[in-house]
Amino acid sequence: MSVIGSLIKGIIDLGSKVKNDEAPIQLQKSTLSSLLNKAKHTEFGRHYDFEKTLMSDDTEVNFKKNVPYFDYKKINHEWWNKIHLQKEDITWPGIPSYFALTSGTTGTKSKQIPVTNTMLEDLRKTAIQQIAALANFNLPSDFFEKEILMLGSSTKLNQSKEKFYEGEISGISASNIPFWFSGYYKPGEEIAQIENWDERVLRIAKKANQWDIGAISGIPTWVELMLKKVIEYNKIKHIHEIWPNFKVYTSGGVAFQPYEKSFHQLLGKPVEVIDTYLASEGFIAFQQRPDTKAMKLSLNTGIYFEFVPFEPAYINEDGSLNKNAKSLSINEVKLNKDYVLVVSTSAGLWRYMIGDTIQFTDLKKAEIIITGRTKFFLNVAGSQLSVNKMNEAIQAVEKEFNIKVPEFSVGAVKMNGHFEHHWFIAGGKVKNEEAIKEFLDRYLKDANKNYSVARKKGLKSIQLKSLPVQVFYDWAEKSKKKGGQMKIEKVLKENKLEEFKKFVGEF
Repeated sequence: MSVIGSLIKGIIDLGSKVKNDEAPIQLQKSTLSSLLNKAKHTEFGRHYDFEKTLMSDDTEVNFKKNVPYFDYKKINHEWWNKIHLQKEDITWPGIPSYFALTSGTTGTKSKQIPVTNTMLEDLRKTAIQQIAALANFNLPSDFFEKEILMLGSSTKLNQSKEKFYEGEISGISASNIPFWFSGYYKPGEEIAQIENWDERVLRIAKKANQWDIGAISGIPTWVELMLKKVIEYNKIKHIHEIWPNFKVYTSGGVAFQPYEKSFHQLLGKPVEVIDTYLASEGFIAFQQRPDTKAMKLSLNTGIYFEFVPFEPAYINEDGSLNKNAKSLSINEVKLNKDYVLVVSTSAGLWRYMIGDTIQFTDLKKAEIIITGRTKFFLNVAGSQLSVNKMNEAIQAVEKEFNIKVPEFSVGAVKMNGHFEHHWFIAGGKVKNEEAIKEFLDRYLKDANKNYSVARKKGLKSIQLKSLPVQVFYDWAEKSKKKGGQMKIEKVLKENKLEEFKKFVGEF
């Protein structure tokens, strides 16, 4: 048995037994007070009188009463635009060094989310908590000596004209790994900086036989394609022939379930799949035990959570929260009910709606599952395509080709290890389906960064078929959804898509 591995495992086991007995609500109250205290002298903190809130009888109640909800458009317009003008102490002390670029699913361009040094420290604290939780999994001592392959975005960050470094959160995090972790980290700084994804994966494949990988983290789409390249390049049958000690895969970014079958075909033996919830806005949650797929909220690492019941009365047509929507604290939520997630963080996000909906599966352990988005979306291969973005694309098609498309539906199909988007539009008889398809694809690439990346990797192609609008109405009737207020489903999940394709005929 490895001495070093046994020592590390022993420390982790000991750390896991030192439990914080504070109730979730107490951890969250402390977190909120800490955030408010640190930001009380910022422009935002003075505007909303954080000092008065801290001196009030109920900090939570006064905070919710005085500070409105923010989505990206609102907080960026009212506050973060000042940061881009090099102004300090706006929503968090000082000025951030980084901005995390998101997919831009609800706007024309990628969102730019501030990433402060305090937030990076909080990310590290949560990562350490996740490592400690590995004690709950049946892992041998020598696992803790193995290397960890982090397959994120490039760590070569771009510098904006305002001199901020910009990149995806995985790239920013990997470029700030602590010194003690660098010996375990793969693919290493040189390869991680390669911006071209195919080149980076090829370099990983070439180096693979020199590494002893015990864990891999990354989005399932890219991890699966990387494993295939390693297997192909090294002429092996499965990944365990070259990495026999690979035992843990931490998944995040998209749902793992659609990839489960094809992922396991690349293995020689089972691995632990551990879900994580790392967003541009923070390290929200992680799976802490093997007997569930739910994730524990990070309650004491710089994020204060609020939960708004996901009800029509609380959601505006554009997906934002109604200003009168009632938010709940963690001690007020119920099991198996959808909530819109609202966060305040050490990056200067305040009552900020991420856009995800969650459910609690265990109140005492503060464990959740992600149930969707406040706006429907199509997210295979990490494309993060929202219905709003689809609507904008169809409107552009109408304008470009001078046609009317009152209805459309789209779904994802897995073909030969890759995905395709299958579009059905109510454009009637058109002679230029191919031109429409190419325009639609090009528009979405330009408008959505993640879609553009996905189209170069796991989302290999799109198909498009134009149908009479009556077909959609007949389908709604067949599905018993026809009526004055019926809505044609824009995003069709796999089973529904197959039913619809049979209804209208194959491509």
